[in-house]
Amino acid sequence: MVRHKTVAVNGADLHVARRGSGPPLVLLHGWPEFWLTWEPVMARLADRFDCIAPDLRGFGRSAVPGTGPSDTVGPEVHADDVAALLGALGIARAGIVGHDVGAYVGQALGRRAPERCAGLFFFDCPYPGIGPRLGRPDNLIEIWYQSFHLKPFAAEMVSSSREACRLYIGHFLRHWSGPNPGAFDDVLEDFVDTFLQPGAMQGGFNWYLSQQAGRLAMLRGESPALPPITVPTCIRWPEGDPLFPYAWTDRLPEFFADLDLAPMPGCGHFPHRERPDAAAAAIAGFFGRVMA
Repeated sequence: MVRHKTVAVNGADLHVARRGSGPPLVLLHGWPEFWLTWEPVMARLADRFDCIAPDLRGFGRSAVPGTGPSDTVGPEVHADDVAALLGALGIARAGIVGHDVGAYVGQALGRRAPERCAGLFFFDCPYPGIGPRLGRPDNLIEIWYQSFHLKPFAAEMVSSSREACRLYIGHFLRHWSGPNPGAFDDVLEDFVDTFLQPGAMQGGFNWYLSQQAGRLAMLRGESPALPPITVPTCIRWPEGDPLFPYAWTDRLPEFFADLDLAPMPGCGHFPHRERPDAAAAAIAGFFGRVMA
């Protein structure tokens, strides 16, 4: 049974979904997602782990109505929220699982508070080593949305009707699922309901406003040098992700000192939805080792 609660951290009220018992795992979603994206994995891990899936600040039920565009909610802010959430829940140390935006947040947490991280596990992992490849001509058709989300009218346009929201959010859930385009069909209306909540669409778009300077630096090949993360890290990168090709894993060892990297076949951008059995097994296997 999934339990829901609201936890006040750093001036924000975070919605948190929780299921299971055992060593704690914090599951950090990407865009266009919220806690529900993790439900299949939570169901498969609940007999071994305490699965804690927050809606990041501005996303899902953690959205704040009427705040408007903001460029102040980058990965460090979210990482500090996660650290504060652990404190509020009385958890000294947890395994951190991240995907997409959540992988950015997990990296920031691994640098800012490594003592809070028993290990880091990422599906896909946007990182500075991708560099100018992000904007190569044949990839522009995939990253166009990141520029669109910067427009002051974007959130209002996409949430102007239920059909507009369904078309927009549904496009990414289907297209990025690669070989498994129906992975979110059973929860698509739940996603539409969530993103139509006041503030939720703009809250998600604010991630891109907050990341724009870093994205431009990456496109120019000018991302700042960062010391490698020392927390043990496992990355399972899908082979069929149309957004982040597996070839982009080549520089990961420069950014993670203790890295377990392997491809994940048969899925696109959302392994936790497309292949939940394999995703849960990979998570359990890694944290079974590092948290033993």
